[in-house]
Amino acid sequence: MTDRSNSFLGDTPGRVLLKLIVVSLVVGVVMNAFDWSPMDIVYGVERFIRRIWNLGFGAIESFASYLLLGAAVVVPCFIILRLLNYRR
Repeated sequence: MTDRSNSFLGDTPGRVLLKLIVVSLVVGVVMNAFDWSPMDIVYGVERFIRRIWNLGFGAIESFASYLLLGAAVVVPCFIILRLLNYRR
């Protein structure tokens, strides 16, 4: 059982616990120095996802407007050319 837990954790449980305590202390000091909270990180990720989402729909909107703008010229020309070729 200890071999499985050691391979899962990457080290002995005591050493892993000690490493987690040290890293948690360092991260806590840094976050306190910058006046960050865990919710700031969550909100930052949420804002990032919203920007990506909005950017995606903005790209689709631009694509659709270019498509409609081009179609306003191409479709009537296509119809006129088809009508002119139909008489021949």
